Amino acid sequence: MTTLVPLRLDDALRLLHELPEAHVLAGGTDLMVEVNYGHRRPPAIVAINRVADLRGWSMGSDGIVTIGAGTTYTDLLDPALGRLAPALAAAARTVGSPQIRNAGTIGGNLGTSSPAGDTLPVLAALDAEVDLRSATAERRIPLSELIVGPKRNTLLPGELIVGVRIAAAAPDDSQEYLKVGTRNAMVIAVASCAVIVEPSRRRIRVGLGSVGPVPLRAPEAEAWAGDAIDWDRRTLADAAAFGAMVAAAARPIDDHRSTADYRRHAVGVLAARAVRRSLGAPVAA
Repeated sequence: MTTLVPLRLDDALRLLHELPEAHVLAGGTDLMVEVNYGHRRPPAIVAINRVADLRGWSMGSDGIVTIGAGTTYTDLLDPALGRLAPALAAAARTVGSPQIRNAGTIGGNLGTSSPAGDTLPVLAALDAEVDLRSATAERRIPLSELIVGPKRNTLLPGELIVGVRIAAAAPDDSQEYLKVGTRNAMVIAVASCAVIVEPSRRRIRVGLGSVGPVPLRAPEAEAWAGDAIDWDRRTLADAAAFGAMVAAAARPIDDHRSTADYRRHAVGVLAARAVRRSLGAPVAA
């Protein structure tokens, strides 16, 4: 197996253009599992973990936070970034062990396109946009246009995820990310839920993971909660009804980790719990 380790983004894009059959390796937390189990035998690897241009994040004057695709889960725990995207930090905190968090990247989570990806419900709720580049072109698309099925996306040959863009949390916003799994730690989500509460806009947004073929939104629950919340007091009289509406938006399946019925029930409970927590106090100072 040929392994290439570019140090610059332009070199990585050139290699992917010249070797369209090559697989991209970022942290390797997903790819190497498939290789080790014999599920994938790539003829060539382009390892991008040393491309400095893909690491880090920045805050623009327009209130948009741009996060490089090579930014690790540990990097997402930066307190400065956590104040701008609390739910993203909360999701990163649930990922694997410290070793996995040091290796795995947000770009890898996007590229793997697994419904169980921990950052994906948060990015869905935040209406994230994904920046893509190849040796000959670049484009920006909504997350909903990138991930189209379980481990299926619309990346073109030679194209690389270079970053993701989200709006920074306002000072009075609250964000929560919750998940359940087969144990309490270092576990793939059986169901997960991100809730974004934005009092200044009288708006709530929801992202769901592991309960459908792609990260899901719950638009009917969002609209209902926007009207039902007492925004002056930051209270919701019937959080359970909100949870039931979120559960109705799920499209789960039975598999070796859970039944569809349990997933639907669990994501409703998570949503109700998350909205109660989010309305309790703002998370951004």
